[in-house]
Amino acid sequence: MKTQLEQAREGIITPQMAAVAADEGVTGAYVREQVARGRIVIPWNRISKPRAVGIGAGLRTKVNASIGTSSDIIDYGAEVRKALAAQESGADTLMELSVGGDLDRVRREVIAAVDLPVGNVPLYQAFCEAARRYGDPNKLDEELLFELIERQCADGMSFMAVHCGINLYTLERLKKQGYRYGGLVSKGGVSMAAWMLANNRENPLYEKFDRVVEILKRYDTVLSLGNGLRAGAIHDSSDRAQIQELLINCELAEIGREMGCQMLVEGPGHVPLDEVEGNIKLQKRMSGGAPYYMLGPISTDVAPGFDHITAAIGAAQSSRYGADLICYITPAEHLALPNEEDVRVGVKAAKIAAYIGDMNKYPEKGRERDKEMSKARRDLNWERQFELALYPEDAAAIRKSRVPEDEQTCTMCGDFCASRGAGKLFAGYLCGDKV
Repeated sequence: MKTQLEQAREGIITPQMAAVAADEGVTGAYVREQVARGRIVIPWNRISKPRAVGIGAGLRTKVNASIGTSSDIIDYGAEVRKALAAQESGADTLMELSVGGDLDRVRREVIAAVDLPVGNVPLYQAFCEAARRYGDPNKLDEELLFELIERQCADGMSFMAVHCGINLYTLERLKKQGYRYGGLVSKGGVSMAAWMLANNRENPLYEKFDRVVEILKRYDTVLSLGNGLRAGAIHDSSDRAQIQELLINCELAEIGREMGCQMLVEGPGHVPLDEVEGNIKLQKRMSGGAPYYMLGPISTDVAPGFDHITAAIGAAQSSRYGADLICYITPAEHLALPNEEDVRVGVKAAKIAAYIGDMNKYPEKGRERDKEMSKARRDLNWERQFELALYPEDAAAIRKSRVPEDEQTCTMCGDFCASRGAGKLFAGYLCGDKV
């Protein structure tokens, strides 16, 4: 069977393309054309058949939520609950990133629990299994790695973050620049770097990239080119090692597209705001417009406990300048394994950030909802305000927790409600109809 990309090139609008078009308010012909050009991807899997989600040019910025066990906390039920919480809170995609316990079990239970496209990082399980079998993750056999990629695709993975851009040349750049202020923060990146240095061998995911592509093509799974050398500190952003990996990933995106596989490129994790625009423009130029998956980005290093906010600020900027998929960050980032409430808070913060970015990325169509909200607030139409809110239940709960004496107002101003007073003064001069 042919991939979404191959069918798009033949002029076919697949059911998934049609579903994306309906969801986004664009034509099926537009989605098909952009999929054919590699500027839109639809994470999919012929076995699990998740909901169709479009990521890329001219579409809403999407939000990914990441969950998964650790070596310290292994609770399969909790991961399923977190997956459901992410879906209920509005996540568009989900990544299952477990490194503790029965990794096949948790992956399969999460995929079965949600209808979101689910992704993962195959290196995690590969190095975990090598450590269990041989007592040393650096004894990983590359055949086990490719077998695991196939197994995980067969379980229903819709997209897969594969660290193909780390090679001996990028590691040499890392050494020559004097390492980093914040070190390396990608588990997959560090594990692959250790394997290459211990075995004095090239990364098999880079060396045999065509084999990776052929496996994912069989399942129509999107290949997300992992950012293993992403910066984990503001002062490491845009260093030579990170940009070298980005360059390689952009080259691989082009090769993968030519082979008929849908391709995503992953971006950095910690980025100061003045570098966001340049980073995205560089990726888009070098990759031929491949969809860009930004991990956060976290915009300052000094706010642990509030990194869902630092990342939301970076995500809004990223969305504004053309990022296509944002990975949420939770309040637990840098501190602990996220719990269910962390997941909900992280998804909501990222969704709001993506909405703000889209307002500026698509100003001609992205601000009508805000205008309607303004009118509802002016007219003290509370029900309409809740209808328009991104998270109406949260807004309504706050209002109900502090009930005003006059139901028309709120307890912020009470008798001194500006909207009520001004409404009386300027009732004959309304901009737009009362809602």
